[in-house]
Amino acid sequence: MTILTFTTTFVFLNQIITVHLFIYNIFLLLYSIGIKITALWNPKARLWLNGRKDIWTRIAQIESKRSANQPLVWMHCSSLGEFEQGRPVLEALRQQYPAIQIVVTFFSPSGYEVRKNYSGADHVLYLPMDSKAAARKFLASVQPNLVLWIKYEYWFYYLTELKKKQVPCILISGIFRKDQPFFKWYGRLHRYMLESFTHLFVQTENSKHLLGTIGFSNNVTIGGDTRFDRVVQIAEQFEPIPTIEQFCGNASVIVAGSTWPEDEEELDHYANTHPEIKFIIAPHEITEPHLQEVEKLFKNAIRYSQYKTQSGNTEANSTNKLQTANTLIIDNIGMLSKLYKYATITYVGGGFGDDGVHNVLEAAVYGRPVVFGPVYDKYIEAEELVQEGGGLVINTALEAEQTFNTLLADAGAYTLACEAARNYVYNNKGATGSIIQFIQENRLLTS
Repeated sequence: MTILTFTTTFVFLNQIITVHLFIYNIFLLLYSIGIKITALWNPKARLWLNGRKDIWTRIAQIESKRSANQPLVWMHCSSLGEFEQGRPVLEALRQQYPAIQIVVTFFSPSGYEVRKNYSGADHVLYLPMDSKAAARKFLASVQPNLVLWIKYEYWFYYLTELKKKQVPCILISGIFRKDQPFFKWYGRLHRYMLESFTHLFVQTENSKHLLGTIGFSNNVTIGGDTRFDRVVQIAEQFEPIPTIEQFCGNASVIVAGSTWPEDEEELDHYANTHPEIKFIIAPHEITEPHLQEVEKLFKNAIRYSQYKTQSGNTEANSTNKLQTANTLIIDNIGMLSKLYKYATITYVGGGFGDDGVHNVLEAAVYGRPVVFGPVYDKYIEAEELVQEGGGLVINTALEAEQTFNTLLADAGAYTLACEAARNYVYNNKGATGSIIQFIQENRLLTS
């Protein structure tokens, strides 16, 4: 390649990056405007907006509460699922380095609102919207010694500013697919963001291979998925829920978690025609309109809050609704990971929507068959669970009925599915340990 050709290519690539950065900034501007408009009627958008009103005041307090030379770890996660993914690493670091200060940031209200009082962190905040000024101001105030970036959601200015300041940044449980911009001819801006990471811990061999095709090999490790460690931790720290135990009694129980309307429409007929089976439905959205729709679908349903109040009341306990209810609708957040423990069969929602199935590991860890809809190809753990025999895919309500009936009637098939589910989870735990070992060996939190 001649000097002229090299120079021309370099200028061309810089022009592409400039154009893409311009588009990125337009996206950020439109997002900010859009969220303000949407907040007029959308509760989530309103939470997103209101949660950031005093954000810089709260960020300024981080520095004031930090002791001299106290190491600080910043963990960023998009939402609740990513938080649970990073949580085992964060808690292991706290155990290994008790003097550190921990800052957790969220982008989404669904993560922040549930974990804003998380006691394992010194500060839990919304991440200010990405911009060059915001990134500089945030890092100047927080001054992290180590950054943990969970799975995805790449913000250009934050990541590149970390690189400029030479702050160690680790990607945890990353997952990559060939259709992502990183691997396209126009993906130079995205590859710049990847260059900001000191090390990338990925879940699969395929992710490592894909990164190798764009020049990332020396700083990539197949570390597995830290969610396995998290769900094992939850299962082994399980504490009974008396109200749920009372509702279940000695019946067979189907626990359906993170359900959307499409899931509920596949399940309601079976619940309505099998009153001897107890159903526990934990909708992904617990807005009042949605809860009312679930009540319409499931004819013998009662909400958890109502059941909990009335079941302890002798007079109320004799009412027909309490006695005939075979479906319990969970109208709160935070119980789902424990509810699967009470299942004979579990059902995980999302598989009938465009985004795909939710967290199948929360259910599988208890050694129960995990049933879900057909959209799961983006989730390696769901694919592998099916391959191992612990996951069962349904496409219609009729298939759901056939699958439930088989599992409840065939003890051999049921036992095999239970063992496959549990073994899959326990055979894949340990990702947290490899990340902690890397941090220790590279002295990222010690001088």
